Order: sequence, then structure tokens, then C-alpha cells
Amino acid sequence: MTDWLKRSFKLAGVWCVLAGALTGQAAAPIIPPAPDIAASSYLLVDAASKKVLVEHNAHERIPPASLTKIMTSYLVEQEIASGRINLDDQVMISVNAWRTGGSKTFVREGTMVSVDDLLKGIIIQSGNDASIAMAEHIAGSEAAFANMMNQQAAVLGMNDSHFTNSTGLPDSQHYSSAWDQAMLTIDLIERFPEHYDLYSQRSFSYNDIDQPNRNKLLWRDKSVDGVKTGYTKEAGYCLVASAVRQGMRLISVVMGTDSDQARMRESQKLLSYGFRYYETQSLYEADIMLKEQDIYYAEADTISLGVAEDVVLTFPRGYYKDIEAELEVPRVLEAPLAAGDEVGELKLKLHGEVIFAAPLVTLTDAPEAGMFSRLGDFLTLFFKELLDF
Repeated sequence: MTDWLKRSFKLAGVWCVLAGALTGQAAAPIIPPAPDIAASSYLLVDAASKKVLVEHNAHERIPPASLTKIMTSYLVEQEIASGRINLDDQVMISVNAWRTGGSKTFVREGTMVSVDDLLKGIIIQSGNDASIAMAEHIAGSEAAFANMMNQQAAVLGMNDSHFTNSTGLPDSQHYSSAWDQAMLTIDLIERFPEHYDLYSQRSFSYNDIDQPNRNKLLWRDKSVDGVKTGYTKEAGYCLVASAVRQGMRLISVVMGTDSDQARMRESQKLLSYGFRYYETQSLYEADIMLKEQDIYYAEADTISLGVAEDVVLTFPRGYYKDIEAELEVPRVLEAPLAAGDEVGELKLKLHGEVIFAAPLVTLTDAPEAGMFSRLGDFLTLFFKELLDF
């Protein structure tokens, strides 16, 4: 193992024993196929690496039912984070919110209810009335709020989603996909950790009516800490679940199952498969030197190279020691270069197969040297090329 690679792994905060000369060629990973899932669409993805572990029809546009409320609560939390509303603000309950059918928080027309209680009603009780009340409070009307939902979906790259309401009640133009729901959930967890614990609460009482969280995995699996169920006749039984084991967070999405028990069972199958057969490690930090490379026609003799973003890798469990790192850099780098310029590639291989690749970038500027220094480098390169020839 070369010195620069030892240094790079140490600087990244991780040691990796490379396969090959040191350990010999180990057997390739043997992983069973994913379990059969009784759902029209499903997805299992690692939250940190975005690595897809299992998928079927993940981009199919289908009714999301109350999974819609993940976006509704996302926008409420965004408004709180921006300071435009506060948890203790009081919201007037309209006739429109009060008379909405489906699941309810049982808020009463003409009363004032805090944002805090309405947010809990949306997340824990899946209250359609609470969702509409918050939509009207934030945007003036549910239609205007739906416009905000679609704007946010565009920002997040949710290309398979379109919202017409805050509840998920059936509408032919209201749809989403397993992929979009997973990406939305990951962003919600990352952006609003201070509110995310609401999704793990098992019950909430309002107006002297105590209602349990419909996500029964919260009782069955202690690693599950969210996120949201949904059901309509058109959508079937749906569930976005999130679980953490040994620092690894997986997001599962099942849509279009045929019962409450089925959505729990199929979600559990996905999560169990992912945690048993895969692991996730943070390998390299952004802006940490992985290699010091000679550079010509520059004021300095060398330049530091690294990655622009943290490298988080999901791979078959038990094969961490077999991962090989390879840095591909041109034999000659020439100034001028600016920090962030792509000059090569980092590849991570498992038994000869590339399982991750990212650009290798310059970490500092490399301005051109003066004329005499450039002339010296020109002559150096000329004689090197001559000797190589």
C-alpha cells in the first residue's frame, strides 16, 4: 500500500485494508435476491448514500393517499424554520377544514388551534381537517397551498409528483411515486431534525380524543422512527417507513398493498433485507487531500487533490476490507488551475467492479508562474518526454 493512500484514508477518518497483494483475492459477494413484495410499487434506499437496494415501478405515478401529508408537514416545518409562523400561533378553523371527510383530528369550526397541535394532528393522526387548516393558514387557500407544494416538489426534483390538495384525497391530477416520496422523506429528515421526532410518536390526543399513529411498525420494530401511512380505495394501503440500525438509515416505500397488515409486513421485509445484507460507511470527507500531485508551469511544485462532496458508500455487508481505491490522474497537470477544477477520478472497486466513482478536484488555486519558471518546466517536460520516448 502506497504512503499517499494510507494518508488519504487516515485524513478521511477511515482505514480500509485493500484487497489484492495484501489479502489475496477474496470471493465475490453472494447476496440473495430481494424478497417478493406484494405491492404495486416499492423502493428501498439508503438515506445517506441514496443507493437503491430494491425497487419495482419506483417512478410510476400513482395516487399517494395520505403520504401527501409528508409534503404538507414539510412545508409547515419550512415555514416554522423561516420564522414566518411559530408553533404557538393560533389558527382559525374554517368550515371547509371542519367538514372535510376521511381521517380527522376533530378540530371544531370557528375555534382557534395552535400550529403545534395541528402539526401533530397531520403527522400522528393523519388529520385531513388539520391539513386543510394549516394549508389555509399558510397560503390563504388549499389551492394556493397546493401550488406551493408543486413548487417545492420542483425544487427537490420530484419529477413524478403533482399535488392538488394537502390531504391526499382522490383527484385524477394528484399523484406521486415511491422514488419521490423517498427523496422527500430523506430531505425532511436532514433539514428538520428538531421536528422529526413527531413522526415516531405513537399517539396524540386532541379534543379529548386519543388516536394512535397508524404506522404500526413503531410498535413492532424499535429501529423504526417514522414516517407516514396512507390509504384510499384508489391508492391502496401505502407506507413510507424509516429505520436506523448501527448508524445506517434506510427508507422503504410500499404503495398499493391490499391491507394494513400487508403494508407493515412488506415494509418489514424490505428493511430486514437491507439491514442484513448491506452496510454504509462514510469513506472520504470533502476538501480533504487524497493525493498530492506534481504540477507544471505553476508557482508551486505540487497541488492537493480531493473530492468536492463527502463520499458515503453502501456495499454488501462484510466486504469493507475488500474495497479498493483507485485515483486516476493525468500524468501531467499544467497551470493555471482553479480550486474545484476536475482533473481526475476517484474509483472504488469491489472485486474488480466499480461500485462508486466521483470526480477528483483541485483543492487550491494554481496560478501560472513567471516566465523563467515556466521555461524551466517546459525544458523539464521536454526531456522527460524525450526519455520516455
